[in-house]
This record gives sequence, structure tokens and C-alpha cells, in this order.
Amino acid sequence: MSEETGETRRMNGSHQLEEYQHTEEFRRLNEYQKAAVLDESPACVVNANVGSGKTTVLIGKIMYLHLDRKIPLENMAVLTFTNKAADEIVERLRKIKPDITPAQVQGFGTFHSVALGMLKSTLPVEEAGWTKEFTVMDPDEETDLALGLIAEHGLKVKYKNRLKKRLEQEYQNWLAGKEESRYRDDLFHLYPLLAEEKKKQNKMSFADLLRVSTELLQIKAEGAGEAAGGGADRPAWILVDEVQDSDALQLGFLEALRGESAKIFAVGDPNQVIYSWRGTGDNMFFLIKHRFGAKELTLPVNYRSNASILTVANRFLQFGNKIRGTRNVEHRIVVRNYYDPFQEAEYLAEKIQTLHRKGKRYGEIAVFYRLQSQSAILEKVFGRQGIPYDLSVKKTLKDIPVLNWLVKVLRVSVNPSDTQMAAAVLKDPVYGGEDAVCRMERFSEEIGNRPAVSAGELFTYFGLRAALHPSSSGYAEDESLVMDFLEKMCASCNKETQSSGGNFTGAVREFVNSSALYGMKTDAGEKAPGDISVREEDGTEHDGRDGTAVPERVKLMTLHASKGLEFDTVFIIGVNQGLIPLRCKNFEQEEEERRLFFVGITRAENNLELSWYTNPGEHGVTGEPSRYLRMIPEQLLDRGNTGKQESAGSGADTAERKSDLQKLRRQVQDQIRLKRENAPKPENAPKPEVLRVRHRRYGEGILVSEDDMMIEAEFEGYGRKQFLKAFGEVEILDS
Repeated sequence: MSEETGETRRMNGSHQLEEYQHTEEFRRLNEYQKAAVLDESPACVVNANVGSGKTTVLIGKIMYLHLDRKIPLENMAVLTFTNKAADEIVERLRKIKPDITPAQVQGFGTFHSVALGMLKSTLPVEEAGWTKEFTVMDPDEETDLALGLIAEHGLKVKYKNRLKKRLEQEYQNWLAGKEESRYRDDLFHLYPLLAEEKKKQNKMSFADLLRVSTELLQIKAEGAGEAAGGGADRPAWILVDEVQDSDALQLGFLEALRGESAKIFAVGDPNQVIYSWRGTGDNMFFLIKHRFGAKELTLPVNYRSNASILTVANRFLQFGNKIRGTRNVEHRIVVRNYYDPFQEAEYLAEKIQTLHRKGKRYGEIAVFYRLQSQSAILEKVFGRQGIPYDLSVKKTLKDIPVLNWLVKVLRVSVNPSDTQMAAAVLKDPVYGGEDAVCRMERFSEEIGNRPAVSAGELFTYFGLRAALHPSSSGYAEDESLVMDFLEKMCASCNKETQSSGGNFTGAVREFVNSSALYGMKTDAGEKAPGDISVREEDGTEHDGRDGTAVPERVKLMTLHASKGLEFDTVFIIGVNQGLIPLRCKNFEQEEEERRLFFVGITRAENNLELSWYTNPGEHGVTGEPSRYLRMIPEQLLDRGNTGKQESAGSGADTAERKSDLQKLRRQVQDQIRLKRENAPKPENAPKPEVLRVRHRRYGEGILVSEDDMMIEAEFEGYGRKQFLKAFGEVEILDS
């Protein structure tokens, strides 16, 4: 390409072969975006305000380096935090330069996927104790392996029902040489056993991917020296998306990948740090800036939201100058008050139907909430009213027993050393059997060395007809699920072998590794009549029968899940004191709650509606509007029905609606209770140790369950109670 003349480029009749600075795409950039694209500092961080064209700048930077500076795409690493973001970047690059090949963008992906690719191709992973054929395990699989080692070696490890979190939280202390765990048990004796077992079974955890690749990059540099070629495998440029979300492991990998010569270009927004529980912090953006001595540029102009929404957003801005908009049109921010969430759900259903009748697409509308539990009422009402919706929490294959078992079969087939998965296949109470294990061990020799395999061949080879029990009542459904899954997997794997020249075993291995990293999604939420859809692992959605696009749906999601998205109309519900924001233990949590609300309101392009409840029905949540509502200038607000309850009619009509609401309340409450009572309990699971808690009112009790957001405990004389963890009302006792 670099040898072509300008005349040749013009004769091709395609702008993708011109220098990027001469393209229409570059001319459309504003002065701040152009400055970022053209900057060639050894390290540069771009403080990109919300809606300022961050991805556009990343695309422009890549094309400028490639077309104008003649940097091959293969010599760039583009690191993102989601697979969807990486796919979007590649897709948009191909619109500018359609001849980009998969090989050219192998270094474009999440931190974990890029580390995985390097371990499979260029880094000497054998020196760390694995082979190139290793597979990736998810956190649940690692926790199960750890539980087995605890039992096998008779280790005394406390709170095994919280082991996944403990393994993650105390790992850095063990690496740093600390002699004893927080609870003074055998956890630090478990880490080396777990590391050795993972090598024996040729598997890596998510943390291993980053840690091992970082160590190998450092060893390689120290052994050969950068000047002697120690940095030959490193990219010339590293570009990072959403850099503010980096954690310590990712920062270490980035530093090792850079070496002494690579240039770094990173974009992010410190005002959108909302994942502190993952290990990041609000200072990560500035830490990276100072660690690499980076030049800082800004993208201050927002192209998404109207003037009213940006005025509100600036009230919650924590870092940088005010966001500047390009749209002077103003729409007042609507604030509504409802008696409770049930009444609100009825209103939202009617409002959304009205908007849709007036021409608003369902896909342009979103409802945000603080806690996932708030979706239950919306799901019930929207389903009853026939409103198609899409819930942000998707079922994975682990939620479908037959597919969960089948993926384990595939994992053992491409990694016979994986005795943990082989045992799980064999012991499965429904689908297990020794015949399946024997077939898995011979897979690579008997069928996996071919360039292509069909779904029918796999179904026959693994003896799935017998494994699924054709005489059982669920056989037809299981067979349909399995064949649908195998057809999609084979299509993906056969395409991979055709482009790479590899064999089917290798393609399936990459498929299951990708599945472990990103998950394979199945659809959740109500669908329009006759809508049979398939959600691929990359997030794309299409009709399961003919590949056509599925009908659009209203999006229901938490404020956390809304990050990176945009909608014409946004409803944020439950803006009550104690819910938005949650009650916080410290200043840092309070600041993150404020950033989270900032993220939610800046998803809206034209219409934003906020609501609160007189009777929220959540423990610890007051029946008062959030103080965040008082931070919004009064002249921007349309308080609608604030100060009076939403009226739905009078007389018999009102009585009927109240009766319907009471019935709906009971249905939802019964649904939640039954779901909790019927939750499947894993066989042979270790008996959870009794963990005690203390509450200032209820006294001491027993911890029943815990996740990132909630604690459930049982107190004598009071029964079971649920608490929002961020409120700090419950103290978990060490013993």
C-alpha cells in the first residue's frame, strides 16, 4: 500500500486508500478530536467527556497511524473492557477499510483475550508450566477446584461458602509474601496447591492470563534486553479504551506490554468510574497518567444529550471542566411521585405504549434502576401488557442443564488433562456416563483433526441420543437445544478452520475459551408473539429460524449495566433517599454513587424522567425524594404529579385498579418466595460454615446468603431480614 501513488489511489475509486487526513471522516472531527488523533507523544491520555466521540477518536487514531504513519495494524494492540467494544471498533474500521483481515486485528480485544492470544502464539507459556493447548476456566470452576483440594488435603479453610470472594481478595496478599490469611486459616496453603493443580490440568483462570503473560513479558525483556530484541514481540502502539476502569493486574500487563519502546494512547472518563468492587478506583485515570508520564488532552464537547440534560449532568460532574453541548434544544426533566413501585409500573406500561403508538421505537426506550430486584415488578406488568422487553441480566448456558453438561463434554474433548470436568461429566445425575468420557479422550484423534465437522456428526459421535434419554419427557426439548447449539458452534468453528488452516479441535478449544471469558448468552425476558431469537456470545441478536433481526424491545437494566449505551428516552426509577444514592459507609462510596447517577442521566438523548415512591417497600429506603433531585435547578424540572398521588380514575374504575395492584403485589411476592425456595442446590456441596452477624436492633444472627449488593440474615425472634450491603447496618463477625 505504501508504494502506491496518489493517482493509483484515485483510480481505485475508494477513499479507504487515501491518507486519513484527506478523508471526509477526518474533516468531520472537531478541533479537540483532531488534536488527539494527530498527537504522537510517547504516552497520551485523553479525558473524554461523556458523549464526546471517544470511539470515533479511537477509530481515527488507528486509521491515522495505519494510513498516514504506515504502522501495520498487526503492530498495534487495542485493549478494551468488553468484547462488544472490540467488535464495534473492528466493524467501524472495516467500514473505512473493508479489506482488513482477521489476522491484522488479532491484537484487538479485551485485556484477557489479548493476553490469551499472546500466550497461545508468541509467549513461551511452557516455561510457566502450561502447554499451548491450555483452556480457560471461569471463577466458579476455579472455586469448585479449590473446594476439592481443601477436602483432599484436609485443609482448614473458614467460610467456604464465601470462598470465591476470599480467593480473589486475599490473593495479592499471598503474592506479596504475607504469612497468614485474614482469618488465620489454611487459605495461604491452598494457593500453591491450586496453582499446581491448574498446571496439571492445563487450565488458567482469568487472573492467570494477565499474571502469567505479564511475568513472561518481563522475563523476556530482562533476558534479552530491549536493545537486543527483547521487545520485538511488543506492539509499536498500544491503544486503550475506557482506561479509567483498569485494575492493578491490567495496569501491570499494560506496563509489561509497553516495555521501553511502545507508545500508549488511552481514552477514558474519570467521571464514569463505577466499578470499585472490581479493583479499580477513581484515581486510576490519573495514576496511569503519572505512571507513564503521559500528556493529557480533553474531549469536552458532548454530541448526545440536549441542553437540559447536560445542565443536570454538570451538577454531578466530579472531574474536569463543564461538559459543552452542541444541541440548544431544551426539554424539561420530568419528576414524578408514585405511591409504590406497583403503581409506577402500571404508569410506565401505559406511557411506553403511548410513546410507541406515536412512533417511538421500543428500542429507543430504557428503564434504569439501582438494584436488579427492582425489575421483577416491571417484568410482570410489561409481560401482562404485551410490551416486549429485554432484561440486561441474561441467562447463560449454565442455566440450561443439558447445554451446561454439553460444554463440559467439549472442554474435556479439547483438553483431556481436565480431570475436573471429566469427573463432572461422569457424575452428572441426568446425562453422565462412562461412554461419553471414552469418546472425549479419543476426540482429537478420531474426529477433531479434520478441518470441518457437522453438528449431526458430533451428535452421533458423542452418543447424545442415548445420553439425552429418548424415552424421557424432556428429550425433544433437550435435543432441540443441543442441535441448535451444535449447529451454531460448528458454523463458527468451521469458518475459523477455513481462515486459519487449523483443525476442528483447535477451533473448538478457542470457542470454549472465548465462552469462558465472555459467556455464551441465551435470551431472557418477554418476547413478542412468535419471536424466537438467538443471542450470540458477541452480543448480536437474530431470529433463530431465518437470521432476520428480532423486533426491538424496551431495555430494562441497572444503572451499572447502562454504561456505554444511549437511548432517546430514559426512565430512572426509585430515586429515593437510601436507594439512589444508597446509604454509604464512607466518602469514597458516596462519590461513586454520585458518579453512577451521572452515568444514568447521561444515557438520555432527548427525554429524561425520574421518579420516587412514597412507600418504596425496600428496607432502609425512606419515602422521601433523593437529595440528588434537590441538586437539579428547579427551572429545568417538570414536577408533574409531585406532591399528589398519580390518579388513574375514580369510583369503580379506581377500585378495580387498586384491586388489580393488590393482586399483582401478591403474585410478585409469591414468585420471589417460590424462586428462593426452589433454587437448585448442588449435589455433594460442602456444608456451609455458620457465619454470624450483628445488627444494632436485631442483635446477633446467622448469615443466610451474601452477594455484591445484598446480605440476608436470620435473627431469633425476628426471622429472616435482607439488607443492602452499602448501608453498613450489618457487621459480619470473624468467628
